[in-house]
Amino acid sequence: EEDNIMVLMDDGIHHEPTRDSILSGYRRLVAESVAGDTVFCHYSGHGGRLVDDDGDEDDGYDETLIPVDFEHAGQIRDDVLFNEFVRPMAEGVTVTCLMDCCHSGTVLDLPYRFVADGDDVQMRADESVDFEGFLGPAFWTAGIIAASSLGGGGGESSGGDDTDCCGCLGEIFGAILGDE
Repeated sequence: EEDNIMVLMDDGIHHEPTRDSILSGYRRLVAESVAGDTVFCHYSGHGGRLVDDDGDEDDGYDETLIPVDFEHAGQIRDDVLFNEFVRPMAEGVTVTCLMDCCHSGTVLDLPYRFVADGDDVQMRADESVDFEGFLGPAFWTAGIIAASSLGGGGGESSGGDDTDCCGCLGEIFGAILGDE
């Protein structure tokens, strides 16, 4: 149903993907999702890294989404996405996120990550996470899964032109769905 779909795009037709509109979209998903729902999120745009401001990152950097108004509103840190979207998601909701941007592998700060490095393909838990106290049973039954671009440079289209509406991962996803 159209009422269940929110599109943010800087194409002059849809609502702009500003910091506020992106975070409002994630908050809306949390507010409207109930046990048994399946939720899909697709972010295709710019991603980045900022120096970690609270000491929770092993590599010293927060991964970010970069909204169109980042110069005055700021980037959206992984900590904000976790606290606004991941942590409050209702128990029993299945969430799949396709994050097609640079530095997107840990942009939701999930306690595990999918690894496909050519030698190995598996879901790996972050051994530094206290899984017993991480989020409680609501998180584990929410079933939040994220797929992300490979490497640090996903976000530009396969042709290297970053004016397209989606990056490599988004193009592949669209091809699978038959959307040219």
